Amino acid sequence: MARMGLVPERIEAVLLTHFHSDHIGGLGTVALARWVSNAARSPLRVIGPPGVERVVAGLNEAFALDSGYRTAHHGEEVAPPSGAGMVAEPFGLPDGEEAVVVLDNDGLRATAFLVDHAPVAPAVGYRFDYRGRAVVISGDTVYAPSLVRAAERADLLIHDALSPDLLELVERTARDAGLQNRARILADVPGYHASAERAAQAARDAGVGALALTHVIPPLPVGALEPLFLGDAAMRFSGPMWLARDGDLYSLEPGASGVRRARLMRWPAGI
Repeated sequence: MARMGLVPERIEAVLLTHFHSDHIGGLGTVALARWVSNAARSPLRVIGPPGVERVVAGLNEAFALDSGYRTAHHGEEVAPPSGAGMVAEPFGLPDGEEAVVVLDNDGLRATAFLVDHAPVAPAVGYRFDYRGRAVVISGDTVYAPSLVRAAERADLLIHDALSPDLLELVERTARDAGLQNRARILADVPGYHASAERAAQAARDAGVGALALTHVIPPLPVGALEPLFLGDAAMRFSGPMWLARDGDLYSLEPGASGVRRARLMRWPAGI
């Protein structure tokens, strides 16, 4: 966030898709940065499916001593106790429903919808509608008809993706090195994430305007691996498609069409 020039105090809420460690590990630090960057006087809102209250309670307890130290170090004007930590806002889905509106404010509507990330349950994605434009974030999922329905005619779909072929190479390397637990984990991953091709199929089936692939597994150390990662995704979805990177900025102007992509990441001088 610092390298992208994003100001922590502008964060009004965090929406969680599910509670795997890689999706919640930085949450306490985000709350801390927001609190002390501008002397926030209310805790950070954390919106998520059932279980979010347990995650927030645990992180609040883990950071409780630190929060006290911050106020003692810097005083209540800089670190007011009322702004420390987070407050959980769990939502549920009515019986038989697969989507629910979780935010509707100043023209912005956020809708949570169920996805398939078994054995994680519930796991959700989000659709954001604002001034005639729409962005959908998959969370983590395999190809899910519920996502296709929620993403219908969205301008941009941001979907997690993996490469089964590249992952198999990494798994084989782990087994050859005697790292059996790691190899087993790698073998399990394709069972709860979509491939790039399946993400492209979801984009096509939903009729979205553009597709950004994120949560890339395995990470690609060189750009030359991108065609192998994508496979035949371009044959399944004909619109603009990108491998997302930290610092990407996707702009959707009201009243316009298409998606503009730019970079926000700031590098230190000389790098």
